Amino acid sequence: MIELKNVRKSFGALEVLKGIDLKVENGEVLSVIGASGSGKSTMLYCINGLEPIQKGSITIDGITVNNKSTNLNKLREKIGMVFQQWNSFPHLTALENVALAPRVVKGLSAKEAKEIAAKQLEHVGIGDKLDVYPSALSGGQQQRLAIARALAMEPTYMLFDEATSALDPELVGEVLDTMRMLAKEGMTMIVVTHEMGFARDVSDRVAFFHEGKVEEIGPAKKVLSSPKSEHLQKFLAKVH
Repeated sequence: MIELKNVRKSFGALEVLKGIDLKVENGEVLSVIGASGSGKSTMLYCINGLEPIQKGSITIDGITVNNKSTNLNKLREKIGMVFQQWNSFPHLTALENVALAPRVVKGLSAKEAKEIAAKQLEHVGIGDKLDVYPSALSGGQQQRLAIARALAMEPTYMLFDEATSALDPELVGEVLDTMRMLAKEGMTMIVVTHEMGFARDVSDRVAFFHEGKVEEIGPAKKVLSSPKSEHLQKFLAKVH
């Protein structure tokens, strides 16, 4: 379980997260929606320990992320993160990209790491691209490579930071389909997204962020079809 209690995060004088309380149960898919600058992506970075918080606590399976004694590298083995940009290593093939972390971080043999990599690339639908370099892949294939790379560490949780926002519209579907598959398989996911159809159909719950706070949260279909918050009503009118 991932739990945030009164989480506050500032960049200098600018407070970006203003007391976030949130709990994500194992096996749950939570979609996080809201305007740019509302703190959605910052929250993911804080959960993963990539950004320190000023107040409150974030716990993952009972381990406090913001505790000085926490081994963040060890904790991050539980948390796969997929960014807007796919950040693959251009000089490595798809197989080598995915096999790298299991070999370096988990200390697996090259053979074991490549077996895991091949399995995960097959899992996300690009098992025929093992020996291809990232530059020869489409944006959608590169993003699925990034998902395979996160899955190769066998995480308990997956965080998606607007994973489709840098893609051409015709490539968005294949990445969302991969994310749908993971949700069906029971992966616990926090998905920052602008894809309202995905949020409605795949999420258990939706959280609407407004100016650094969770303004509304609840069952996905209910929140998106009959929002209580005036800000959410306006936001949905813009994105539909």
